[in-house]
Amino acid sequence: MTTATATSVYTRTHTATYLTEVILGSIGELLAELGIKSDRLYDRWELDAAAIQQWIEEESLDTVVLECHQPGGTVSPIVEFPVVYNAYGLGDKQFTAQRAKLARYRAKLARVPEGTTFGIVCTFRTSYHTPMSGWTATSRASTRGMRSTSFGVLATAPHASASMRVLT
Repeated sequence: MTTATATSVYTRTHTATYLTEVILGSIGELLAELGIKSDRLYDRWELDAAAIQQWIEEESLDTVVLECHQPGGTVSPIVEFPVVYNAYGLGDKQFTAQRAKLARYRAKLARVPEGTTFGIVCTFRTSYHTPMSGWTATSRASTRGMRSTSFGVLATAPHASASMRVLT
């Protein structure tokens, strides 16, 4: 019994680390493709990675959201990375990512106006999540009237997977 518990904790930690890297890496790639300065993403990488990893590991994270704030006040695109948890893990125990599919998808995105900035918002599936340094409560931009396009599963690992949806 103890061995199974240790294996589960070990796998959850690795899954959380892996999905965090895939989500933040995808955000970096999307910002580059859209022509948005990403210095702040990389300056805060360790801080953001620690928070997202913690929240995936404790299964409180629902969605990581990238909001692109254009100079005229429009928030578009909005990219959502929902995380889904599976208590039993995956049968094949493989860590997989859809990197080639994401590269083709990124190429279809329209660039945004110069001066567009970004924000990252996390939503939660539980009323409690561990408070993390550098993160405060906020609200999301409205998605009313936006068109949604699903990318599908971005990455999958034992106990959890992350998908991607773009709203424009």
